[in-house]
Amino acid sequence: MSPDDFDFLRKMLRERSGLMLAAEKQYLAESRLLPVARKFNIASLGDLVQQIRLMPGSPLAVATVEAMTTNETFFFRDKLPFDHFRDTILPALTGARERDKRIRIWCAAASTGQEPYSLALIIKEMLQKQPALAAFRFDILATDLAGEVLERARAGVYSQFEVQRGLPITLLLKYFTQVGETWQIASDIRAMVQFRPLNLLNDFSPLGRFDVVFCRNVLIYFDQPTKIDVLTRLARQMPEHGYLALGAAETVVGLTDAFKPLTEKRGLYVPNPASRELEAPLAVASVVQRRAL
Repeated sequence: MSPDDFDFLRKMLRERSGLMLAAEKQYLAESRLLPVARKFNIASLGDLVQQIRLMPGSPLAVATVEAMTTNETFFFRDKLPFDHFRDTILPALTGARERDKRIRIWCAAASTGQEPYSLALIIKEMLQKQPALAAFRFDILATDLAGEVLERARAGVYSQFEVQRGLPITLLLKYFTQVGETWQIASDIRAMVQFRPLNLLNDFSPLGRFDVVFCRNVLIYFDQPTKIDVLTRLARQMPEHGYLALGAAETVVGLTDAFKPLTEKRGLYVPNPASRELEAPLAVASVVQRRAL
C-alpha cells in the first residue's frame, strides 16, 4: 500500500466512523484489510483502495470501514461498570421510574453483544431475587457501526474462549447451551436485547430518550471535536435522572459540562442540571431568531 493510498484510507475512516488512525499504523491497516481483499477477490491493497476511490459507496468500502473498527469486547468487561449498574443505577432508576415502570438502556458500541447481554443477565438475576421488578419493562438497545458483528450478536453464539473471558461459570451453566464447540445464550436473554446498526457520527435522536447509556471504549478513537459532539448529543437523549457509563480511559472532564462525574463511582456520569439551565435560554433565543428570519 502506497503512502498516498494509506492517507486516503485514514481520511475515509475519519469521515465515516470517526476513527483516528495514526500515521504509524499502516501495518495495522494492511493486516486487517488483506482478508477483505481476499474476500472480494482483489489482488492487492492498492487495487482495493483504487476500487474504493471509484465506488466510495460500494459494499467493499463498507467492509473496509468495518474491518478497521475495533471490536474488542467480552462479558462483564472491566467489571466495575456492571457493579455500578447492579448496585447503583438500577436501584435508583426503579425508584425514579416508579410511575411509568419503564427503563431504557442503550449500549452504543455493542460489537458482538457481550456488553448488552451482560446487562440483560444482571437484570434477569435481579428479577429472580426481587419479584417486584417484574412490574418494570426493561428495554435494551444495542447498536454498532459494523453489521457483521451485529449478526453474530443476534445469534448469541460464542466460542469457548469467549465465554471464559469474564463470564462466571454459574451464569454460563445457567443461561447458555453448549452447541458442539460453541455456547449459545438462552433465547429469553436474547429476546431482551434489540440490535440495530448505527454510526455515532450520524443523528441518533430518533432513537428516543434513554435512562442508561453505555458508551464505553469508543470515544478514545475520536478526535476532541467529535468527542464533544457525541457527548453533547448523548446528553440531549437522557432525562435528568440518567446515567452515562464510559470506559476506564475516557472522561467528560475538559470536554463538556453536559455531564458531571458521580462521586466515588469511577467511569459513571450523570446529566448536569446547571448545563441544561444554560442551554434553555439559548434554545429559546434560537427559536425567536429563526422566527424573525
